[in-house]
Amino acid sequence: MNKHRAGKGLPPLVMNEAIAAEAQKHSRNMASGKVPFGHDGFEGRSDRLLNGIKGANASAENVASSPYDAERVVKMWLESPRHLKNIEGSYNLTGIGIAKGTDGNLLYTQLFINSK
Repeated sequence: MNKHRAGKGLPPLVMNEAIAAEAQKHSRNMASGKVPFGHDGFEGRSDRLLNGIKGANASAENVASSPYDAERVVKMWLESPRHLKNIEGSYNLTGIGIAKGTDGNLLYTQLFINSK
């Protein structure tokens, strides 16, 4: 993903533990069926991160349910205009969570934060 961003003249995304913890929690909740697949609860995740990370002022989220590995999921996101908008957005921090669902698919969550 950072290779793609570099090719567009964008700064790299830096992994952040707090963001990854929120992403992992959402992936686990989707995998267990606690929440449906999608962006349910994004506003809460966003609020917690924007309030908890100094200078944070914007957020976005990509999710996927797929039997494929992370590299292939990123490729699919890069081919999707809606997901690509987040990948190429004005963000500098990220976190990723992955959990295996009861159907065998992997549930991916990637959160993006801009922090000045």
